[in-house]
Amino acid sequence: MIGSIRSTIEVARPGFWSTQLWFFLLPLGGHRLFGHPGFWLGAVYATFPLGHLLYGWNDLADYQTDRLNPRKGNLLFGAKLAPEQLRGLPRQMLLVQLPFVIAFIWFIGWKVLWWFAATVVVNAMYNWPGIGFKSRPFLDLANQTGYVLLFVLSSWVCEVPQLPWPAFVFGAMFAMHSHLLGQMSDVEPDRAAGRRTTAVVIGVAKSKLLAGALLLGEAWLVSTYFHSPALVGFLLIAGIGFWGDCLLRGNQTVTDRQLAWVLLAWNAVAVVSMYWVWRDGIFVSGR
Repeated sequence: MIGSIRSTIEVARPGFWSTQLWFFLLPLGGHRLFGHPGFWLGAVYATFPLGHLLYGWNDLADYQTDRLNPRKGNLLFGAKLAPEQLRGLPRQMLLVQLPFVIAFIWFIGWKVLWWFAATVVVNAMYNWPGIGFKSRPFLDLANQTGYVLLFVLSSWVCEVPQLPWPAFVFGAMFAMHSHLLGQMSDVEPDRAAGRRTTAVVIGVAKSKLLAGALLLGEAWLVSTYFHSPALVGFLLIAGIGFWGDCLLRGNQTVTDRQLAWVLLAWNAVAVVSMYWVWRDGIFVSGR
């Protein structure tokens, strides 16, 4: 029983919940919503339920890759499910989503079904056998722009205005560079399973250059449309750091232990910065 509960939680990848919640909070900057029940519904959904939908589908499609990946099978990097567990996963996913679909219809109205439909379409485009973007270089990165759907849900359920377009572009680029970092770490198991990700096709060194370029692009967006010198500085340091790492270490990747520490550190940064992003409302109004 305990093992089954743990596997269910691992499917939802708790290591990514802080990032999902960070995205959910971006449209709410400057709004005091702790007494708004829609806020709590959305905040809860942005953790386990959303992760279970996104990464559960991913686990169904990635069985061959995951069984070759030594990092899988924990709370940080996701589940490594047995075939019998995978067979029961679609029903489990439906049972997790159904109460939240009903609750969101109650709070938002029937238009939220368009949001769930868009989320399903984005996931199908990524995971569908034979045609999924996950094995199509650069389309696999472009597909990650679907994470900005969290901005839309957040604004709807909390009854606040949608973010300006530069914030959506920032969110899309942030999601792409984050996904590319995961691809660089998974390049060997992906290559062994015959999966053609962007990192596999262009190599780790060029992937570092691309990740750095995305981060520098994010820094430019923030400096041009929003007022946050601290965030600009952080993004510049991260972008230049990836370029420097490419020059110094080329195609070398981090070890599993190092990656675990990086992910733990990022979760700490995300949690600490949530209050700052909400308090200052960095992204709620563009210049």
